[in-house]
Amino acid sequence: MPVDPRTPVLIGYGQVNHRDEIDPEKRSIEPVDLMVFAAQRAADPRVLEAVDSVRVVHMLSAHYRNPGQLVGERLHAKKFVASYSSIGGNTPQSLLSQACLDIQRGRAGVVLIAGAETWRTRTGLKSQGSKLVWTVQDESVPLPEIAGHDVQMAGAAELKIRLDRPAYVYPLFEQALRIANGESTADHRKRVGQLWARFNAVAVNNPNAWIRKPVTAEDVWQPGPQNRMISWPYTKLMNSNNMVDQGAALILTSVEQATRLKIPADRWVYPQAGTDAHDTPAIAERAELHRSTAIRIAGARALELAGIDEIGGIDYVDLYSCFPSAVQVAAGELGLDSDDPARPLTVTGGLTFAGGPWSNYVTHSIATMAELLVANPGRRGLITANGGYLTKHSFGIYSTEPPPKDRAFRWEDVQSAVDREPTTTGVLDWEGVGTVEAWTTPFNRDGEPEKAFLAVRTPEGSRSLAVIADPASAAATVNEDIAGAKVAVAADGSAKLQ
Repeated sequence: MPVDPRTPVLIGYGQVNHRDEIDPEKRSIEPVDLMVFAAQRAADPRVLEAVDSVRVVHMLSAHYRNPGQLVGERLHAKKFVASYSSIGGNTPQSLLSQACLDIQRGRAGVVLIAGAETWRTRTGLKSQGSKLVWTVQDESVPLPEIAGHDVQMAGAAELKIRLDRPAYVYPLFEQALRIANGESTADHRKRVGQLWARFNAVAVNNPNAWIRKPVTAEDVWQPGPQNRMISWPYTKLMNSNNMVDQGAALILTSVEQATRLKIPADRWVYPQAGTDAHDTPAIAERAELHRSTAIRIAGARALELAGIDEIGGIDYVDLYSCFPSAVQVAAGELGLDSDDPARPLTVTGGLTFAGGPWSNYVTHSIATMAELLVANPGRRGLITANGGYLTKHSFGIYSTEPPPKDRAFRWEDVQSAVDREPTTTGVLDWEGVGTVEAWTTPFNRDGEPEKAFLAVRTPEGSRSLAVIADPASAAATVNEDIAGAKVAVAADGSAKLQ
């Protein structure tokens, strides 16, 4: 059956790691450089010159006026428009879904999606008393259109006690998972170590992974000089690794244009379907801390749009893996076995080992998935993307086979369905004695607990967030399993175990 000429197809996918030693006397590598290198690996100059839309993923390493303009100029694209995404690990997949719609509807011809971070270089230069240097554009350069919308990262209850970073929030979710599963602390840490060791095994065989050194499950969960505790129960090796210099690029066009550009059909990957949604940003209002309504609804709908009856119809999976809890929550909501040797939950090795270049990881995971599908024609892959604190979610399904003509590529925002699901009442200035629902304990660089964040259920069933500020008292939350313990919470958010 002939394919609709407007069918969107992924024709180029390139990745680059920069590992040169940092020398403050030389011009340091900048993110635009890595985007250009990745794009050149994705396609030949003839294809790059045909790009008419450059869409750049939000970056933290450098602050350009219009990075897409620089990328397009350096690639000698003849005529193009440039845009820049909002922040979040969900954005690469969201950008790709939008690009597919634009191609399908004739609003774009050849789209380049690119992103890069040089956080390793930036941090290294700062430690030497120097700064990362990047190209400064004149104010006459037009500002880019912003693609996507930022969702508030946290609510008033989180901000009040400074529960304000992923390294605090995701281990809180991890404790909720352990408690829901009825696991002991020791058994749980070993199980999560095994999960992350399986991710590492994938990274070892991924030529684009940042860390390819094999590690064992004990290496992951056991604290040590090179693997300090960050926030109980997470060691450093359970955290996303942003100390990387990485770039990735994706090139999409229509079947008609791909044919005109003479791109070999055996390099084509067809996006089948996509969905987007977000959970309530306020952690205190999440119905359950070990679940995600948005992942459940958006994931199921992506499968439906692609004409796939169940998750068993997916051959390859890459679950967004900033922290182990993100993977376990997603696996649970999607019905995936987290210990299936035939279908690992990552194709890259995850953000700890493959690399966690802030918002841009999923550009890498899509590129890796494309290579895997091309090497195994006829199979299907699922990409999940996550931004915030397990907040913003984007899904994509891919195959080397085109979607049926009567279905084509389809995308939906399923937020209205998510918003109909129940949430929990979060109370801001609650005072009284409640029950510990979950907790995490941040450590200082000397390896000592410094405080403990608690999710507390009130007698009325609402949720209050609190903090134990005394380090000695916080240590008890590591040495003991305090799930279900009584805790007194003051109106200012301070807490004491009873």
